[in-house]
Amino acid sequence: MQEAVTTIYPQELEHDLIYEKGREIPGSVHYTIKRYVKPQHWLAEDAGMLKYHYEPLQPEKNHVELRFCVTGNMYCRQHQNNCNECKAHASLQCKEKVESIDLLSFVFSSTLLSQFVKSRLNTSTTLSEGVLSFTHTDSFSKTVPLCSRTRLVLEGVLNHTYTDSLENIYINAQTQMLLLYSLDCLLGEKEIDTISCKFLANEADREKINKAREILIQHIGEPITIKELSRKVAINECYLKKGFKELFGTTIFDFYQSQRMEHAKYLLYEKGLSVTDVSLLLGYSSISHFSTAFKKHTGLKPCELLLR
Repeated sequence: MQEAVTTIYPQELEHDLIYEKGREIPGSVHYTIKRYVKPQHWLAEDAGMLKYHYEPLQPEKNHVELRFCVTGNMYCRQHQNNCNECKAHASLQCKEKVESIDLLSFVFSSTLLSQFVKSRLNTSTTLSEGVLSFTHTDSFSKTVPLCSRTRLVLEGVLNHTYTDSLENIYINAQTQMLLLYSLDCLLGEKEIDTISCKFLANEADREKINKAREILIQHIGEPITIKELSRKVAINECYLKKGFKELFGTTIFDFYQSQRMEHAKYLLYEKGLSVTDVSLLLGYSSISHFSTAFKKHTGLKPCELLLR
């Protein structure tokens, strides 16, 4: 593998940038996507890296970054956002097609990661807990293997069709999956492909669980019960809860609540909506209930985010 790939961001590509996108929300995930024309001599394989950045004297700068280099996708120079044929493979009629190198970066703030830490009372933590809570006192970088699940998520991030608010919800959901799979691969706490729920060996049942997740994302402002969700995807409630936790590493409620709060941050910070409007859009019966949930998730009151 070329030396440039060990840093994930090879300098030799900077002269042929053909697409760039990014978004930054305080206290949330900062992400960028850069697409370059693949040099003819480029022989490197796809790669991933986790960078743990620890600042003992400036804890507000603590963060974890995931970097990925994905090669071989075909895009059109003139119509890369509109030509569906060129996103997955080359169109025979397209004379502007290029093979690309896609570089993706996802930066997770310490505020965001702290919500995933189960307990701060136990001083004997696993490596993953040390990373998430920033009790690991040395910065480090490690390569991350690109397993099939990680590749599937990256493909979705690069080629999804969501826009505006739905795009924000989708990207936030996918970045959490990338963090889960990367830590799982890197730290070896369990084999990712091991499925303890036997019914998930059935592809049709796995598809139902995935469909349930998509329904939650698409109906972020319309609270839905587990009973209603199970009926929509035609699966037993118990199987739905167990399967969801197995596939996505979180409960249905925690996932749904997390997505609602991430969307709330987007509406408040980027769209400039009032706290009252956001609480109504997300289906809360009162502003106080929304503010309590928001602070529990982000560590900030909605009004404090607006002041940043």
